Amino acid sequence: MTTARPETSAVTRFLQRAPPWLFATWAITAAFSTYFCMYAFRKPFAVGAWEGTVDLPGVGAVDQKIILIISQVVGYCISKFWGIKLISEMGAQHRGKALVAAISVAWAALALFAVVPRDLRPLCLVLNGMPLGVIWGLVFGYLEGRRLSEVLGAGLSASYIIASGMMKTLGRWMLQADVPERWMPAIAGALFYGPTLLFIWMLARLPPPSQADIALRTERKPMDGPTRARFLRAYLPGVAALTVVYVFLTAYRDFRDNFAREIWDALGYADQASIMTTAELPIAVVVLVVLALLARIEDNRKALRAVHLIMLGGSILIGASTAAWQAGLIGPAPWMISVGLGLYVGYVPYGCVLFDRLIAAVGFVGTAGFLIYVTDAFGYLGSVGLLLYKNFGEAQLSWLEFFIAFSYVTALATGALFATSMVYFGRKAAHVAAGRAAPEAAR
Repeated sequence: MTTARPETSAVTRFLQRAPPWLFATWAITAAFSTYFCMYAFRKPFAVGAWEGTVDLPGVGAVDQKIILIISQVVGYCISKFWGIKLISEMGAQHRGKALVAAISVAWAALALFAVVPRDLRPLCLVLNGMPLGVIWGLVFGYLEGRRLSEVLGAGLSASYIIASGMMKTLGRWMLQADVPERWMPAIAGALFYGPTLLFIWMLARLPPPSQADIALRTERKPMDGPTRARFLRAYLPGVAALTVVYVFLTAYRDFRDNFAREIWDALGYADQASIMTTAELPIAVVVLVVLALLARIEDNRKALRAVHLIMLGGSILIGASTAAWQAGLIGPAPWMISVGLGLYVGYVPYGCVLFDRLIAAVGFVGTAGFLIYVTDAFGYLGSVGLLLYKNFGEAQLSWLEFFIAFSYVTALATGALFATSMVYFGRKAAHVAAGRAAPEAAR
């Protein structure tokens, strides 16, 4: 599949003249659907039982499901560090081809997974995770720096909230239909390969940000090494605080996601495969509405403060709802929905709204993709670390018991650091605004 240059495409010229609602509909459909389909190459395997162990040199026998999940996350983590350079430097004309290549390699890895011996399967999932980890940055590169970025980003972000549960439900249905466990991930990917190519084609037809977009949200350009270093020197304390928060949120999200089957089973929903989808739908709707409303705030400083307050509220919700469930005030399903909502209102802004507004508020000419991948890289390191800690340090705890304890830790740590970041970047943005106002007052 070839990707025509956007400036020669009749569809691109049409979208440049289209009313905002039509442009947004096209962009959200393309971005949401591309990332939704990506989950068919990533998540169905997580509902497999994967009984037995894998022999690791120097370690010995390790539970097969643990090592398979860790292997995919390791591949994902590698791609995030690689993506810091790739995403921040890639020009728009190459994104479509890169997306097709990434999906194709991930699918090939799943097919290989089905035919190799058990002890080689982890290597296949490392190979599967590596290309998938750059897809978010490639997709969001089409959306950032626009007046409608909050709306577009919210539409994109809703994809993984919904897709994760739906793809795990699909995987479980396939297993119940006697699809061989080792082939289930590759067959699930095959079902979505063609649609993925179509939605990538749609993305590649989006025009670049207009002059009005640039005036409101700051120009977005690729960032070379010196530019990335200059940004980090200027804002390192705030970036560090947000990165540590993301380590906790990514580890929490991945644990809730990868062991959803085990947690729901322990809560009494073993015979309801659809719960993994239906529980995520209200979360997606609320997060989508909250983030889309941020587009109504034109002032970037106010919007950045509002994003921080929303994320801080998510941390409080995780801790408060866990305490309420343990006290018998709410049931298990409302608890899982509440902690999911608290998680995602803190987690989702990282991939769209938070850094898009931060770049605009401090007036730095660059790309939000750079910051997304800095935090992502360390976030997935945290996810690997959590899985290893659970397996080797807290093996006596059930999945549910461990999840409860980690809910409290996540709520406390992220709440404190969100407050720190809000104060830090609020001061930095105010300083930039004062610097801009001085020349205006002197005229």
